[in-house]
This record gives sequence, structure tokens and C-alpha cells, in this order.
Amino acid sequence: MAFYSEEEKTEDYLFKIVLIGDSAVGKSNLLARFARDEFYPNSKSTIGVEFQTQKMEINGKEIKAQIWDTAGQERFRAVTSAYYRGAVGALLVYDISRRQTFDSIGRWLNELHTHSDMNVVTILVGNKSDLKDAREVPTAEGKSLAEAQGLFFIETSALDSSNVTNAFQTVVKEIYNILSRKVMISQELKKQDVSWMENGKTTVVIQGEDQVEGEPKKGGCCSS
Repeated sequence: MAFYSEEEKTEDYLFKIVLIGDSAVGKSNLLARFARDEFYPNSKSTIGVEFQTQKMEINGKEIKAQIWDTAGQERFRAVTSAYYRGAVGALLVYDISRRQTFDSIGRWLNELHTHSDMNVVTILVGNKSDLKDAREVPTAEGKSLAEAQGLFFIETSALDSSNVTNAFQTVVKEIYNILSRKVMISQELKKQDVSWMENGKTTVVIQGEDQVEGEPKKGGCCSS
């Protein structure tokens, strides 16, 4: 996977990805580390909404990830519907050293599903893994919740940058894989339509929801 600067060639795909989770879990620093390789130890709560873009290449296709960041504090809930609109990926972040941020995961998942497509590719991110002595949420507990909810799982540290790029790449790659499968299915259906027109036969195709293989077991795929 290769990265590109903003000025270089036009992207083939644009994916909107949202960062969600309680205030002060490190969402803005995860984005700063991924997009600019920066970290702000005294960063204040994000006010309103901001987004960064990052380009990467997957299988010869250029992907532009538009990553949105907003405050987790309740008083900014007015931005909710617009914030989620059009999102195809999400990083749901908690702080491993603050149990209450982990306890909020269910509420954030409900909000995500209320305001966006149920099939949004989501990774559960246990941030601040560098705070080993202050840990309140065991890795196994985060992994178990991710498996139960059909999410990817990873632990990161925006401070020392461990697994940060991997977290974002996991989401982008899965979005691309799902999209590629849908394109292949669409092409197959077009071929069947041509065949039907040629031989005069009617073909009924029953399509179910695209399901990511092994979805409930994904929690363990990316853990550190």
C-alpha cells in the first residue's frame, strides 16, 4: 500500500470514514498521527467537525480516505446526522485506561446504526495502549466485544504510533474489498442479462445481503 500527497493524481475512489467515541479518548490524535505523523500531548477537545484526507493505493487503485473527527461530548450532538451521512467506515475509539469510555461503546454503535448504513465497516479501537500500568479494560474484553458485534478489533497508541496506520488501513481495505465484490457481482449480472437477451430465456437471480466472510470472528484479526 502506497501513500500519495494531495497534489498527485486524481483518486479512483473516495471513502468517508468517521471517528466516534467519548471525549478525550484520543480520536484527534489518532487522526493527527495517521495523516500528519504528529501528536499533541496537550490537545483540547475538538469543537465542531473537521476532517483530513489521506491517499493510499490498493491493488493499483488510488483511494482517498476522507476521515471526519468530531467531539464526543454530548453538547455537540447537533452535528450528528450530517456527520454520519455518507460514511462507509468508522473507527469506534475507547481509552483502555478509562472503563467508562468502553462502557459507552453500545451507545455509540446504536448511534452509528441509527444515522448511517448498517453495513458501515467498523473497527473497535482500544487507544492509549502505552498506558499499561493504568489499564482498566483488558485486551481480551475488547476483543470479545468486537467479536460479539461483528467488528474488527485493534489496540493503538497515538503517542508511540503503534498500530495507528494499521487501524485506518484495515477499514479502508475492507471497504475496498466489499466494493470490489459488488462490482464483480454487477458485472456477472450484466453478463447474465446479455445471455438472457441472446437465448430468449428468463433468469431469476435471488440476491441476499453481501456478507463479509467470517464477520463475527473478525475481532482477533488485527489485535496487537
